Amino acid sequence: MPSIRRGNLYDLAGVEHDPQQECFQTLMRAPGVRVERIVSQGHVTPPGQWYDQDWDEWVSLLSGAARLRVEGEADCLELTAGDYVWLPAHCRHRVEWTDPARETVWLALHCGQHPD
Repeated sequence: MPSIRRGNLYDLAGVEHDPQQECFQTLMRAPGVRVERIVSQGHVTPPGQWYDQDWDEWVSLLSGAARLRVEGEADCLELTAGDYVWLPAHCRHRVEWTDPARETVWLALHCGQHPD
């Protein structure tokens, strides 16, 4: 019988990370799919850098607040708890701001050709 894994998306007690960097934690992996939790606090994508992925990504903000810039869009997407965004493969995007006063917790689903 396969073993199950259980956890809580909001329990950050076991997450060890350098507060100077975002924390990326893979929660589940299967062929063509990866689910990860990302914890940010005042983190942004470095200047001039864009995410340009070969796979689709669905991301939801579980807590905190963030601004996401999508290339070609005039305004940033303002995200608060409960908001989600579908980013198709090669949709260039970057994190412009995350709340420096509290943790911003994201849930990301990567799917497609190379989600690993």
